[in-house]
Amino acid sequence: MNEEPKNNWTKSWLYAWLIIFAVVVAILIPLSLTADNNRSVTKGVIDAFPEIMVIGIVTASVIVGLWVFILWLRCWKNFRKFLFALACLFTLLLLAYAEEDWRTKRALEKFMSQQEAKGEQFDLLSIAPPAVPDDQNFAMAPIWVESLKASNPKAAQQFFGTNYAEDGQTDFVDRLSMSTTYNDQDGPALGSWQKATLTDLRPWQDYYRQLASKTKLFPVPLSPQSPAQDVLLALSKYDPAIEELRQASALPYAQFSVDYAFQPPAEILLPHLAKLRRVDGALNLRAIAELQNGQTDKALADIKLSFRLMDSARLEPFLISHLVRLAMWQTTLQPIYEGLANHQWSGAQLTDMDSQLAKIDFLADYQHSLAGEQALEFANTEYLRRTGNASMFDYSDGNHNDQFKSLVFRLLPGAFFYQNELTMLQLNQEYALSIVDVQGHSVSPSVVQKDNEAESKVLSHLSYGTVMARWLLPSFGTAVKKSAYAQEFVDLARVAIALERYRRNTGVYPDSLDVLAPNLIDEVPHDVINGDPLHYHHTNDGRFILYSVGWNQKDDGGKISANGHSFSTVDINQGDWVWRYPAN
Repeated sequence: MNEEPKNNWTKSWLYAWLIIFAVVVAILIPLSLTADNNRSVTKGVIDAFPEIMVIGIVTASVIVGLWVFILWLRCWKNFRKFLFALACLFTLLLLAYAEEDWRTKRALEKFMSQQEAKGEQFDLLSIAPPAVPDDQNFAMAPIWVESLKASNPKAAQQFFGTNYAEDGQTDFVDRLSMSTTYNDQDGPALGSWQKATLTDLRPWQDYYRQLASKTKLFPVPLSPQSPAQDVLLALSKYDPAIEELRQASALPYAQFSVDYAFQPPAEILLPHLAKLRRVDGALNLRAIAELQNGQTDKALADIKLSFRLMDSARLEPFLISHLVRLAMWQTTLQPIYEGLANHQWSGAQLTDMDSQLAKIDFLADYQHSLAGEQALEFANTEYLRRTGNASMFDYSDGNHNDQFKSLVFRLLPGAFFYQNELTMLQLNQEYALSIVDVQGHSVSPSVVQKDNEAESKVLSHLSYGTVMARWLLPSFGTAVKKSAYAQEFVDLARVAIALERYRRNTGVYPDSLDVLAPNLIDEVPHDVINGDPLHYHHTNDGRFILYSVGWNQKDDGGKISANGHSFSTVDINQGDWVWRYPAN
């Protein structure tokens, strides 16, 4: 007796489904003909028929299904069943979240414990350099404090706290913005040790004299002197600040007041790096002019001050600090190179310079900076997990995107962050931190390429465990290549100094590097790239060529490679890494 109502019920929903399906199809058929007026009606309908059928079936099924479900819920008994099922589903989801959080956190803690047992550190504060007394700290000299407060109040607040007044003084002056040109972009070029060219100061002399007709920024004499004298006069405006820096550099420590505990970690400021670059640029142009003016003692003093500036950021556990130091080394090497090319350095000066260079180990510094980057990545991810504050990923002018991202991060389970932290730590330990052989003083480009490709392959598979890693992990391949290049030229410069000392003693360069150690250099360094002896031979003009096989790991006969179609820059990926002097 119950069959008839049941059949009627079923037929009712079937009729409803057919009606909705027919309406959707009737709407879609004319719409499908508007895309191309050149088609016939019949052809248009035939072409669009599969899509129309699928859309009609899905739309009718969804509407009828929702209708049936709503009517079903009208029964209190069914509604209670639905609530119970919903509660069970929610409980299962919570249990799944909790289990995944526990599992990933346990895997992360296990990995970190294993690595910490090997001496690894993952806390940024534990990697940061220890505090030093302010009165013995070169980086806390008044000229640094005043210049940072004058140029960047926000950064100064991080560095020195909220009180900007010192003995009632608030009108601080930035005396460390030592530009050598009018707008930091124009101006003549310096020589290039990479391309075996010396600096011609005549264009600099002309530049400062022409600039004098527009601005009084740089002093010039009434009548031209020698190019070196005119350049030194133009830069003399920085003499008091440089002298104050030189006196402060005698302090035993050099460590800037970076707030390593600042939150969020991604917003830790490093305003001193730009000032280090500026002062270094002025010092090196000055040292070149002093060499050409016959003032080798002053030139060496400026070079040693550049070394001190470069060393002041050495312990900072940030990749950007390391890269800035590499850039400073590129400019600091030019006056050293020019003094060697012109045989201007005395025996004592050569010994002094070699002792300075022997302290530099850019390969070890690379590892320290990458260890710091690893700790910074971990700190940033932990900050996001705890707070959900995504401001460090917001680069828009407003905060709408920032608020949306923060909401998303707050809704994510802890497992998302733990798994990303584990991915980043594993990639760093397996690839980025293992590609430099600090003890063996070498870097293998083949290993770097292989590890880069392996890391890229892991990150190319987008999953919830690689999202943060794709955002935060730096490209270690470029950094290690620049580090190897810089260290190679530290070593080449040391060998060149030993060769110059040999020439001063004998009047000629030696036939082999073997005669240099241990009297003129403690040990002749090997090629950073492959561990083989450096290549060395005489040239026809009585000088020499000294080189590494470079990043391509091929002996190109001492040839360097241009970057692009000119030698404005050198392509360090190709050709050899060469130390040679201009032909006589």
